Amino acid sequence: MSEITLVAMPKWGLSMEEGKVNCWLKQVGDAIAKGEEIIEVESEKIAGAVEAAVGGVMRRHVAQADDVVPVGALLGVIAAAEVPDAEIDAVVAQAQANFVPPSAADEETGPSPQKAAIGARSVRYLKQGDGGVPAILVHGFGGDLNNWLFNHEALAGSRAVYAIDLPGHGESTKDVGDGSLDTLADVLLGFMDHAGIERASLIGHSMGAAVAMAAALKAPDRVASLTLIGAAGLGETINTDYINGFVSAPNRNAIKPQLMMLFGDPTLVNRQLVEDIMKYKRLEGVDTALRTLAGALFVAGRQTTSLRDRVAALGKPTLVIWGEADQIIPAAHASALGDKAQVEVIAGKGHMVQMEAANEVNQLINRFLG
Repeated sequence: MSEITLVAMPKWGLSMEEGKVNCWLKQVGDAIAKGEEIIEVESEKIAGAVEAAVGGVMRRHVAQADDVVPVGALLGVIAAAEVPDAEIDAVVAQAQANFVPPSAADEETGPSPQKAAIGARSVRYLKQGDGGVPAILVHGFGGDLNNWLFNHEALAGSRAVYAIDLPGHGESTKDVGDGSLDTLADVLLGFMDHAGIERASLIGHSMGAAVAMAAALKAPDRVASLTLIGAAGLGETINTDYINGFVSAPNRNAIKPQLMMLFGDPTLVNRQLVEDIMKYKRLEGVDTALRTLAGALFVAGRQTTSLRDRVAALGKPTLVIWGEADQIIPAAHASALGDKAQVEVIAGKGHMVQMEAANEVNQLINRFLG
């Protein structure tokens, strides 16, 4: 490893400008292995842990609990035990003297969402990375491409990764047609045509996982692998009280208990997340879109479509990830594909496991795709 490594405030999502230090998970003097979580920070969206890029010793905490610092600002220092304190002091002083908070001009040079015309629909997407077999991130019911804000960049180190807003969601057209998986899968395949993607690894969460499986069944030659996270489409059971509560919630007080069911740790549902969801639900066409999707896919406590047997028969490399504490779709569904899939169930995490256990999920997916 390099002798001195600086730990900086990460950027999670396009809109993040600063973060708050919640707590240090490694104390000064602790030995650290590469990939270990060392500090928990919080954006306006959600809290998450920063992992060590290298192994070494935690030598300095520059930012302290409750400090709010800009993206890119110095949080701490990892270095070998034999590096003198004076050298670390000098590096810290230099980093702080040279640090310039990102400007609006800097933001414009980074990746930004774009729109694709898929038939009569407009679909928003965000691309990060280049090369390799492209991967496409497909969010779940009521979500959007920001559901992947802890995963997108981490997965784009050695491949192009696209995150899309499905119809009815985010900034895409709110027309969902008949609300069927086939319709949504056609849009996903149409997006691949638009982006010039001949073959992709599909990574789907919840309803998005069912959409990815439906696309693989429609066009198996275009799908290199499937990563299914808290997937719909692998069994009958689903918490339709959550679905109906999400759809019908008229205000912040009504939606917050629904959102708390998505996480193993309900305290992760902060005011900004509630505000963002209510802003989305008030958009023209969203109520009709969500009711159409719910009516087509989830009825009377059951999922209307099981893709389990047909997907197992495809023989595609498949990774299944689940939060053990999932309150929306039971973790028992993780074993639905039997020995046809690699299965990883993460203890204590809920339906949004890709956000709650982002580092672990990213490592699992990168190993699987790599």
